[in-house]
Amino acid sequence: MKKIISGVLAVCLSASVSIAQNAEGRAIPAADVKTTDGKTINTAKFSNDGKPTIIDFWATWCKPCKKELDAISEVYSDWKKETGVKLIAISIDDSRSSGKVSIDVKTHGWDYEVYLDENQDFKRAMNVGDIPQIFVINGKGEIVWQHVGYVDGSEEHLYDIVKKVLKGEKITE
Repeated sequence: MKKIISGVLAVCLSASVSIAQNAEGRAIPAADVKTTDGKTINTAKFSNDGKPTIIDFWATWCKPCKKELDAISEVYSDWKKETGVKLIAISIDDSRSSGKVSIDVKTHGWDYEVYLDENQDFKRAMNVGDIPQIFVINGKGEIVWQHVGYVDGSEEHLYDIVKKVLKGEKITE
């Protein structure tokens, strides 16, 4: 049993390392997404004046996604003041459920840029499988880190990553 658990942990660790390595230095791919009021924007235009950006893929039906966005929301204003980071929340809800996105944003009081990826073009371009999935983008628009899943407190690690990116440190995990 210990060998099985050790094997699973080794696979998970190597997968997370390879995710970080595969993402490193890649630019945000271009795809069209919509604002909650229906305007189309191309993701290649996402920018934050040379400061880090967090892109968070989520859905209205995903409880861990909402829990993560709620946890970040509690500290987001401090993060913005200290680092200038911007969070962009990308809903992968399809056209049948995307009407719930605005309701969730208002209900939870999220102060993020929120976009709809109803056809999941951006999701595919970013190679997103499971959600929640977070990407950290440096000031040059390059993906420097990504993570899948959420557990209580992981927003603290995310903020540590953002601070390293702001300082120009290489992310090695």
